[in-house]
Amino acid sequence: MRSVIINRYGGPEVLEIAERETPEPATGEVRIKIAGAALNPADAALRAGAFESVLGHRFPLGIGWDVAGTIDAIGTGVTDLRVGDPVVALLTGFGVGSGTHASHVVLPAASVASAPKDVDLVAAATFGLNALTADQALDLLDLADGTTLLVTGAAGGVGDYAVALGAQRGLRVIGVAREHDEADVRASGAAEFVAATGDLAGAVRALIPGGADGLLDAAQLGAGALGAVRDGGSFVAVADPSEPESERDIRVTTVHVQPDGDTLAELSNGVDAGWLRLRVAATFPLADVADAHRAVEQGGNRGRIVLVP
Repeated sequence: MRSVIINRYGGPEVLEIAERETPEPATGEVRIKIAGAALNPADAALRAGAFESVLGHRFPLGIGWDVAGTIDAIGTGVTDLRVGDPVVALLTGFGVGSGTHASHVVLPAASVASAPKDVDLVAAATFGLNALTADQALDLLDLADGTTLLVTGAAGGVGDYAVALGAQRGLRVIGVAREHDEADVRASGAAEFVAATGDLAGAVRALIPGGADGLLDAAQLGAGALGAVRDGGSFVAVADPSEPESERDIRVTTVHVQPDGDTLAELSNGVDAGWLRLRVAATFPLADVADAHRAVEQGGNRGRIVLVP
């Protein structure tokens, strides 16, 4: 099998395509022949050394979280999946074996769900990490039906799904993004829109004088966004460095996404139902993975960059 690896931290030039032995699934596992694997900012961060304090220098490291493809081998004890099934899945654990930026990957069956029925597998590779992150962040916010959810970075990967999922949960969603993204954010389900500004608290409190009940900080504004939350509200960051110190009895935490095949199946159904959107910004063959990383780092993508083995 082919797999993207790094043997040192650095720029896109450190990415290599390695030939490795194709793994066999153990008990409770399946092997997926990969049709598409989204490239996330976290993948570029790993390559650049952002997780060096955790991973050290145990090279080679594999890269990639999201995956969509077809099951081509099944371990013992797996009864609800079959060879040939089109599936989506999420791999977490930076650098553990090979990542999903490869031709094949072995994963626990519990991390796998049926792919959406009405989209191709390349598009299906785009929603797992971001949608699961958004869903688990909303669980942490624990907002009651009809309360207000503020989402920063509402036009981005996690933010877009947080808006859609919040609306599905019966929340009054307020999306924060650049002014030209308003129509897109409202199309995802936002009831209100706030243009990104240096005075987020002032702009939000003009709409909600007391502040939002909960905030999902997909834009990683940190302490600069806390003033938009009401006293005693809740705040969820998407990365540890952007988690602010609590104030005014606001409950502050960070979401650390975990694989969850059951929830992924529900999200896949949301894609088929049309309330979760899939957006592919561009595709790259595995051999051009360095160019794909450059495209992610350049930013401004409305949709995901997908590697196609």
